[in-house]
Amino acid sequence: MTFKRVVVTGAGALTPIGNTLREYWDNLKKGTSGAAPITKFDTSRFRTKFACEVKNFDVGNFMDRKEARKLDPFSQYAMVVADEAIADANLPVNDMNPDRVGVIWGSGIGGLLTFQEEVRSFAAGDGTPRFNPFFIPKMIPDLSAGHISIKYGFRGPNFVTVSACASSTNAIYDAFTYIKLGKADVIVSGGSEAAVCIAGVGGFNAMKALSERNDSPETASRPYDKDRDGFVLGEGAGALILEEYEHAKKRGAKIYAEVLGGGLSADAYHITAPHPDGAGIIKVMEYALEDAGISAHEVDYINTHGTSTPLGDIGEIRAIQKVFGDHAYRINISSTKSMTGHLLGAAGAIEALACLMAINESVVPPTINHFTDDPDLDPKLNLTFNHAQQRTVNVALSNTFGFGGHNASIIFKKLG
Repeated sequence: MTFKRVVVTGAGALTPIGNTLREYWDNLKKGTSGAAPITKFDTSRFRTKFACEVKNFDVGNFMDRKEARKLDPFSQYAMVVADEAIADANLPVNDMNPDRVGVIWGSGIGGLLTFQEEVRSFAAGDGTPRFNPFFIPKMIPDLSAGHISIKYGFRGPNFVTVSACASSTNAIYDAFTYIKLGKADVIVSGGSEAAVCIAGVGGFNAMKALSERNDSPETASRPYDKDRDGFVLGEGAGALILEEYEHAKKRGAKIYAEVLGGGLSADAYHITAPHPDGAGIIKVMEYALEDAGISAHEVDYINTHGTSTPLGDIGEIRAIQKVFGDHAYRINISSTKSMTGHLLGAAGAIEALACLMAINESVVPPTINHFTDDPDLDPKLNLTFNHAQQRTVNVALSNTFGFGGHNASIIFKKLG
């Protein structure tokens, strides 16, 4: 069997630091923080009072408001970025075989706000089960992919991956695999999440997973800093158009990069804590390099999971040193979550976009909010602290890891 080559021909973003791909990327390069006090609900009784919210977003600018009310925000976000990516790719939607175009999306939680509001409404009543008929369709994660396919008539592979914070990297890797195996010509992939709500913040607070640096939200997400105290919750979406190379070339599409390969693994250790030896993280990067058919010394940039948690940050860096050896000192490493916060199931999508733009513009986005060196981290590593760095990026690797021990990595290469 001859495997197909897979490239990225379109992209879209809706993030806490930019509502389009260009705006997102420009603010990544500047080192802009998206963290601020929460505006979506009253946080007076919450331990964490800030998050990385999407800003200046009016869904009515993108779809009919009556129709929008039938979608949870995570699906609204998915529709918006899919539209941007499809337009960016200049996809000839009406001229393609719809049976060869799919949607493989990722979301860690799905319609959490919808679930929260419906249950609150029921609890406030007299026990009569008055539920919105759109409750279930709004809540379930797969409807993000469903809505995109319905709008465009795409009848190819269609599903949503749920692997917590690894979800959208998982989705991109699945999309890559389907095209590589000849099962589709084009797949809209990526992920979306909208968990900045009472249940989301309250739930993560109960786990003691979130930063509580309420006096300085913009500096709270500080991966690899000695004083990091948890992640900052984010929301938004990212979309990538994955396309079979010959199909893209035939229609004269612009190409951001080639998807070389990826990897999936499990820690099989704990529901939330990372494996102390980084066993699953080591494996997933080794699998990704093997799948991509490249050696470790070919990687120029790693966009890390880097959530700003005391245990997770160190485990990933040690795993990188184990896999890449001395070459780790020649790689640029950064966590863009220092700016966007943690978008959970959408994190892998927007971080894949950061890798694509780094390849195209020869700029590595920074890890901002570094104030104090962590003595447990090797000071010879280039963690791209505080300022973007110019360098040629031919190969970029993106890591995402999720509760449940899910690990996913994806590798992109400049086409040449």
